[in-house]
Amino acid sequence: MMRRIAVLLAMAALASACSSSQDQQAAGPVSSANDQAAEAGKKLETYQQLLKLHNDGPAVQLGHEIVDKYPDTPAATEVKKSLDELEANYKAASEKARLAALWLYQTSPMQGGTQSTATIQSSRPTGEQTVRLILRRHTDWGQSVFLYATTGKGFVCKGDCSLKATFDGKAKTIKAFRPPTGEPALLFRNDAPFLKDLARTKRLTIDVVTISRGETTLVFETGGFDPDKWTPLPKKK
Repeated sequence: MMRRIAVLLAMAALASACSSSQDQQAAGPVSSANDQAAEAGKKLETYQQLLKLHNDGPAVQLGHEIVDKYPDTPAATEVKKSLDELEANYKAASEKARLAALWLYQTSPMQGGTQSTATIQSSRPTGEQTVRLILRRHTDWGQSVFLYATTGKGFVCKGDCSLKATFDGKAKTIKAFRPPTGEPALLFRNDAPFLKDLARTKRLTIDVVTISRGETTLVFETGGFDPDKWTPLPKKK
């Protein structure tokens, strides 16, 4: 009899242990899901605050973290409603700011007059072989556009030379000449048509021959040009 009772107690204890283990296993995933939802909810609050502050960069980063790390939570569902548009706008604004920062605008006294310049450096070539595209207005010299080599002896060009150029892929020719004063530059013969084309161009290429490198294709990312920042010449009386 005692032996039978001991066996029954052992079986009851085993059944209880199995039931407790099953209960814990059942409760585990539920508890984990609730914890993830709570964590995602806190991050969603931060995400929404960043949106209100228009702090789009960190918001995009946090939004992706919520969607990737907590994909099945209500917070991820909420973030998905705005993340794609937010990221597209952020990338567009960042690119616009990057292009605008490539230009340098300066106005200063220069040899008896006032000079206003808008300058952009080539995105190719880079480094020591960079070439500048300079738009210049001077109260005495008038308006001009030219290339300026930052190093080396400048360009190969006898008399007038024709430079092959593309404006967003559209081929055109630029007439240019070397200044008689010897600077490492190429001045454009007719700046007005060039400036008209430049105003609606995002990517400009110009083929030149430099003394140091030979044939070279210059690339300028000109899409950020702001004509309002290039001070106009005073009207003649």
